[in-house]
Amino acid sequence: MIPLPLADRYGRVATDLRVSLTDRCNLRCSYCMPPEGLDWMPTDQVLTDDEVVRLVDIGVTRLGVEEVRFTGGEPLVRRGLMDIVRRVHEAHPDLEQSITTNALGLARTAHALKEAGLTRVNASLDTIRRDTFAQITLRDRLDDVINGLAAARDAGLGPVKVNAVLLRGHNEDQADELLAWALGEGYELRFIEQMPLDAQHGWSREKMVTAEETLALLEKSFTLTPAEEPRGSAPAELFTVDGGPGTVGIIASVTRPFCGACDRVRLTADGQVRTCLFAREESDLRASLRGGASDEEIAERWRTAMFGKAAGHGIDDPSFLQPDRPMSAIGG
Repeated sequence: MIPLPLADRYGRVATDLRVSLTDRCNLRCSYCMPPEGLDWMPTDQVLTDDEVVRLVDIGVTRLGVEEVRFTGGEPLVRRGLMDIVRRVHEAHPDLEQSITTNALGLARTAHALKEAGLTRVNASLDTIRRDTFAQITLRDRLDDVINGLAAARDAGLGPVKVNAVLLRGHNEDQADELLAWALGEGYELRFIEQMPLDAQHGWSREKMVTAEETLALLEKSFTLTPAEEPRGSAPAELFTVDGGPGTVGIIASVTRPFCGACDRVRLTADGQVRTCLFAREESDLRASLRGGASDEEIAERWRTAMFGKAAGHGIDDPSFLQPDRPMSAIGG
């Protein structure tokens, strides 16, 4: 079967599928959700393991998906994660499978995930100071994260990429410290501009630490040189640190948007297609799954949704409205 790709009207083709497995999380990061958490999706609305595996198979065989990343919420709290990874690997052994995780549960699952077919790990970590970690996440779990990252590295789930958000008044003075630690551990650090995806809708451009500010903070301690390798559709702009071989990435989603090269498409935990993190429209594949639609009918609905993708996220547009769903309910 020759796939008909997920193309939009601007010539972009989505080959990178992000699948959220849950909206639940065991941290309470201040830029994502309130201290008390959120009203989680009812279990019957969340895609079953079989439905997730089927949608991934449709994406690969009929739509040209080349890599899958499982996200959340926190994907490690999904009981069926291991089985989903194993089944997808058995059906598509050459498919790259990764997860975006807070790493809390990796120390006990990393080796089993590798054996099941997981390829690599992206983890979120904004600081290596215990007090700052507890302040940002409202949990005293830094050691669990550190141990989880080491377990992923030791299991061969590399390169281990670490995503960090700098928050004004909390950890922006720790950027160089975090980079030095990541280089020493052999992790690839990426600083991400804080995006308007918090459940509290408290984001503002004025409070955001920009990419330019981040680079200036890092250049107080390191010499950064733009990397020679082509960026392609990667969200991170790479810089070689002190002549290499280590690098650091800057993901300037707000101030230097890369929408023109975007190759991503998202499925929420309740089976909705989202063509962009900031989209305000969704297309329901769960209803098609549960209504008896064929694989090709679902694929065609997916293609139609993708064709309507906007040219850009529009954060700079005066009419921009933050999505109703927070990041935890969208999937990173």
